[in-house]
Amino acid sequence: MSIPGADKKVVAGICGILLGSFGVHKFVLGYNQEGFIFLGAFIISSILAFVTCGIGSILPFALWVVGLIEGILYLTKTDEEFVATYITSKKPWF
Repeated sequence: MSIPGADKKVVAGICGILLGSFGVHKFVLGYNQEGFIFLGAFIISSILAFVTCGIGSILPFALWVVGLIEGILYLTKTDEEFVATYITSKKPWF
């Protein structure tokens, strides 16, 4: 029997790993405010990296690392832990 909400675990995990910089994994889990924070931070940091000729390029990379870590955390939790933490308790960050 499937636990309601556990179906989002794999999708959110893969999106976190592959598209973590854009915050897609946050949108998948229904955390729209956090998703827009990720997306806005990525856009602003990318513009900053462009304007500074690459000096600010660590910021988009840092966003990707955070998304990667969150994606791995999603995938390594059991279905019960995932649902309890991210669906029921609505824990948006780590």
